[in-house]
Amino acid sequence: MRFHLMSARRLGLPRRAVSQILLTQLAIAAGVAVLATGLFLAPLGAQLDDQAMRRALAIAQSAAADPSLAADLLDTDASGGGPGVDSPVQASAERIRRATGAEYVVVMDLNGIRRSHPNADRIGLPVSTDPSDVLAGREVMEIDEGTLGRSARGKVPLVAADGEIVGAVSVGIAYDSVRDRLLGAIPGLLAYAGAALAAGALAAYLLSRRIQRQTHDLAFSDIAGLLAEREAMLHSIREGVIALDRDGRVRLVNDEAARLLGLAAHSVETLAGRPLNEVLGAGRTTDVLTGRVTGCDLLAVQGSRVLVANRMPTEDGGAVATLRDRTELEHLGRELDSTKGLIDALRAQDHEHANRLHTLLGLLELGLHEEAVEFVTEVVGVHRSTAEQVTEKVQDPLLAALLVGKATVAAERGVPLRLADTTFLPDRLVDPGGLVTITGNLVDNALDAAAGSTTPLVEVELRSEGRTAILRVRDSGPGVPAGRREEIFTEGWSTKQPKAHRERGLGLALVRRLAERQGGTARAGEAADGGAEFSVVLPEALR
Repeated sequence: MRFHLMSARRLGLPRRAVSQILLTQLAIAAGVAVLATGLFLAPLGAQLDDQAMRRALAIAQSAAADPSLAADLLDTDASGGGPGVDSPVQASAERIRRATGAEYVVVMDLNGIRRSHPNADRIGLPVSTDPSDVLAGREVMEIDEGTLGRSARGKVPLVAADGEIVGAVSVGIAYDSVRDRLLGAIPGLLAYAGAALAAGALAAYLLSRRIQRQTHDLAFSDIAGLLAEREAMLHSIREGVIALDRDGRVRLVNDEAARLLGLAAHSVETLAGRPLNEVLGAGRTTDVLTGRVTGCDLLAVQGSRVLVANRMPTEDGGAVATLRDRTELEHLGRELDSTKGLIDALRAQDHEHANRLHTLLGLLELGLHEEAVEFVTEVVGVHRSTAEQVTEKVQDPLLAALLVGKATVAAERGVPLRLADTTFLPDRLVDPGGLVTITGNLVDNALDAAAGSTTPLVEVELRSEGRTAILRVRDSGPGVPAGRREEIFTEGWSTKQPKAHRERGLGLALVRRLAERQGGTARAGEAADGGAEFSVVLPEALR
């Protein structure tokens, strides 16, 4: 490539791709114009020669068809008179020559002797070319050299009334007139060729300008380098990249995208040009990649993988989407959420156990041993029944652990936390970590709201409808005004004073963002008994 560039520069050729294309197109247009002109002129000369010979032959045929010409020729021979300027044959031949514009009209007898000629001195002399063919009864067309120069000739036998050949008529068209016609046609032909060349040059210029815009005025070497770099980059990065055209057909898939989408068994060539709906099938992943679902860092589940997708439109109406594997991160997030929930529950239970131990110690010091035994039995039974109730209705271990821990925290704050009678969620969640985060935020907000009410209560409903997970959290707090039920989901909105170590107003914004990333919704409303009710619907949340 470097050698070709150096050679092009030594030859003074332009380096930009658009300039090279324009010069190539102009050279092709000029070559085609020259070739077309040559191909037109080559047969034109032959056509003009043929036209001149046929015209001469036609004049000769017309002259030979005059019975008086043959009769005059026979009368001259029978009377024994020699050929002359005032002979009837000469007079008829000259009359025909002047009427047709021929160069000459020569009448010859059977011996090849001229009986007429434009130059009277040549009358009575033999013709300059062999007359045997025409005197044998065959018509002749030819281009030949004679006493008057080169001419197009037509020769026709002269037949008497009895059918006998008595001579011949030879008519010549000056070849200079044929050449003049050929030369006269060249300027017009060149004008047409020039107009065609100008139109081709204009079309080449317009096409080169369009190519210049599309290639961003790059050189061929730059384009080749960018292509090589793109291929190396696409197949080396650890993010999936998939490009689509404006009709949603696959244009490009790198190795990582094929792995993440479960398409590793297909070659890139077999995927190119196929609609994405046909490749992946209907679902959230297809909706995210085709742009039917918009947003940043959208969550999509493909097989057993949790993917984070971002989509960027291109100028031609297509789009490029990037995919990141969040499966391992989800596992770590689940462990972190579980650990955090465990820590919160242990902290609450630490306070609760401390109070219970103090109570138990007091009963023992007072000697109320039977009351102490009853107290311990009651405490253990309540805790066991609460845990069993939660695990029966919420079979996902992360969510069950979260709710048990939140129940302990709620009891410490004096707010009853109960599960709705319709609660039942099987252990088939695709992204339990996300639902744990959503539930934890909503329960924390509900506990804060209900803590100041006269009859505090928080109720959690978790259920499934097919593959859709539905979460509702109700509290006995003051509720949310109808005009602010959308505003509360904006980041930074809060009615609480911010703590010194972190910001407020992120919980509900995070809830809606997590719900929308999974293709769901998060809304605020009013509970049946007053207070607030938050509803989250997550389609395709269950396997």
